[in-house]
Amino acid sequence: MYFRDDSVVYSYRGLMNLDVAFGSTYQFGQASRQALLREMNTAIQPVMRPAEQVTINARQETMLTLLVPIKPNNPFPYGTVVYLMKESNLTGMMASILNDFSGSSYIFDAQGIKLTGTSRGETMDRVALNRLASLSTGIHSLTLDGKQQSVVAVKSEANGWTYVTTMPSHQFFSRVAHIRSLILVVFCFVGLIGIAAAMVLARRQYHPIKNLMEFVKLRGTGAAETTDTRNEWDWIRSTIHEYSARADMQQPYVRNQCLLLLLKHGKPEDPEIERLVQSAGLELAPGKSLCFSVILTWEELPPSGSSRTIVAQLAERFREAKFPQWGARAYGVELSPSERFALMVSMSAEGNEPVQARVEQVVDAVLAYIGDELLQQLSLGIGTAYDSLGQLNQSFIEAATALQFRLMGEPGRVTYFERLARQEHAFGDAYWLPKKSMLKLEQSLKQGNEAVAAQTIHGLVDEIRGVKLSASLLRCVCFDLLNALLRTASEYGMTDVLNDIPGFTSFETLEELESQLIALSSQICRQVERNTETGQQSLIENIVEYVDSQYADYTLSLEHIALKYSVSTSYLSRSFKDKIGMTFSQYIWRLRTDEVMRQLVTTSAPLKEIIERVGYLDAPNFIRKFKNETGYTPGQYRKLYAQVNVPAE
Repeated sequence: MYFRDDSVVYSYRGLMNLDVAFGSTYQFGQASRQALLREMNTAIQPVMRPAEQVTINARQETMLTLLVPIKPNNPFPYGTVVYLMKESNLTGMMASILNDFSGSSYIFDAQGIKLTGTSRGETMDRVALNRLASLSTGIHSLTLDGKQQSVVAVKSEANGWTYVTTMPSHQFFSRVAHIRSLILVVFCFVGLIGIAAAMVLARRQYHPIKNLMEFVKLRGTGAAETTDTRNEWDWIRSTIHEYSARADMQQPYVRNQCLLLLLKHGKPEDPEIERLVQSAGLELAPGKSLCFSVILTWEELPPSGSSRTIVAQLAERFREAKFPQWGARAYGVELSPSERFALMVSMSAEGNEPVQARVEQVVDAVLAYIGDELLQQLSLGIGTAYDSLGQLNQSFIEAATALQFRLMGEPGRVTYFERLARQEHAFGDAYWLPKKSMLKLEQSLKQGNEAVAAQTIHGLVDEIRGVKLSASLLRCVCFDLLNALLRTASEYGMTDVLNDIPGFTSFETLEELESQLIALSSQICRQVERNTETGQQSLIENIVEYVDSQYADYTLSLEHIALKYSVSTSYLSRSFKDKIGMTFSQYIWRLRTDEVMRQLVTTSAPLKEIIERVGYLDAPNFIRKFKNETGYTPGQYRKLYAQVNVPAE
C-alpha cells in the first residue's frame, strides 16, 4: 500500500523505501517504473496495467499490475493499493478454452489495450489486435493476417473489458462436419430400426384383419370370393355392407321380439336390452306420452278366410301406424301360438279431455285404420293407459282380461278394461272385491306373469285394509281372494296346493294373508311356465344347444336369450339351472375356460388372442379368475402341460 507523495510503501514484507521496493525487490523496466509511480499518485479509479516482465528477487516473471486507489472513484484519493498477478494464472484458463484447437485468446481493457493473451500456433500483429479489440459481443468471421478466422468476442458490463477467442475457420467447420456425419449415421441407424419395427407392428396388426377374413371365409360369404381381386379394406367394406343388409332384413324379427318383451315383461332393467329396444324402431309419441295395449282375436272365420291371412294383413298395417290427429303411434305383433294379435299404442299425454275419452278416440281411429272388412272378423280387448313404458305389461294383462270378459258374455266386439263394472254392494255395509281387479289377477296368473300378479294382490289387500268391515265379513272377503288363486291352481292340477288349504286359511292378519297369497301366486306362475315348457319339451334343450354353439359371442347374455325365445329371464335362469345343474354365467365360464385350455396346449396363438376368440374381452380379469380356479396363470398352464406331455425319444 502506498500513500500519495510518500517515500515508502507498506507490504507483507514490511516497510520499504520506494527505491528499495521498485529498485531491488520488484524491478520494472525504467520506463515502466516511471509510469507505475505516476499512476500510483494520479489514479482515481482501478487501473489494470498490461502484462510485463517483472524481476522479483532476481527471478523474472510476466505479471499484471492492478492499481486500486483509496477510495476508488473519489476525486481526491489519499493512497493506492498495488496488486501483482501472474499472467500464467489467466493464460492457463484461456488455454483450456481452445482445448485441442489452434488459435488465440486475448483480454483487452476498456481502452482497447491488450492486457494479456495466449496463442497456440497463431500470432497476431498490432493491426489485427486493434481490430479484435474493437469487436462487439458476438461471433464474427474475419480475415486476419491473410487467414480466415472464426472469432468470438464478449464484452464485460462490469469492467468494460473485451474477451476474444480466435481459431481458424476450417477447424471449427471440420468439427461441425464431423458432428453432422455422426448425426447422419445415427439418423440412418434409427431409421432402419424404425422401418423394421414398423414392419413387425404392421404384421402384428394385420393378424386381426387376417383372422376376420378367414372367419368370414369359413362362413361362406359371397364377399370372400373377391379377396383375390381387391385389397382387404375394400373386401371388409363390402362384407360390412353385406352384413348390414342382412341386419336390415332381420329388423322386423328384432322389433317383434322387443315388442313381445315389452308387452309381457315391461321395460327391461338391462341397459343393453334397453338400447336394443330403442334401436328396434319402437318410437313413442313425441313429448310426454301414455301407453296401452290392445289384443285382437278371431274365432269364427268365413270359409274363404284363414288366421294366417289375417295375421299377415295386420302385421303389414301395424308395422308402424301413425295417427297424427291424436299424436299416437301403434305397433303390432302376433301372439303365437294362440290366434291373437297384440298392439302397443302410444299417444300424447297432453290434452284437456279425460284420459279414457282420448283412449277411446285413438281406438276408434285404430278400428277405422283396420277397415270394416277385416274388423268384422275381430274382437278387441283394451287395457288401461299408463304413463310409464314399464307398466305396459300390466296394460297387456288388462287387455287380456277385457277380452276374457268379452268371451264370458259381454256384448260387442270392443271391450275396455276400464268399463268393467264393480260389484254392487248387496246390502248395507256389504263389500266385495272389484270384479275387474279379480279378473286381472286371474288373467295374470294364467299368463304366468308373477310381477303383475304380485302387484294386483298388493293393491287388493290395500283396498281391503281401507274398508271398514266386520270381522266375519272381512274374513269372507279374504276367503274370496284366496279362492280365486285356489281355483286357478286347481285348473293347472296343483293337487299339493289344494291339500294344504288349512294352511292357507290359518292367517291372522292381512299382512300374513298377503305374504301367503304372493307365495301361492308365485307357485302358480311357475306351474304355468312348466306347463308351457311341457308344450315345448325341447325349449331348454334348444337353448343349451344354442349356447353351446354361440358361447364365443361376447354379447351373449341371459337377457338376450330370454328375448330370443320369448320367455322371462327369471324362468330361464331357474329352468337353465334345473336342467344343467349350474347357473347360466357359470356354464358360459366353463365353456370358455375349457376352450382356452384346449387352445393353450394345441396352438401357439398369443394368450390375448385366444381369450378374445372365446368371447372374453377383459383379458386381465379372465387371467385372474383362471388362476383362482386352476391355481395357474394361462402361461404357466401352457408350460406345465407342454412339460408333462413331452414325447419320449
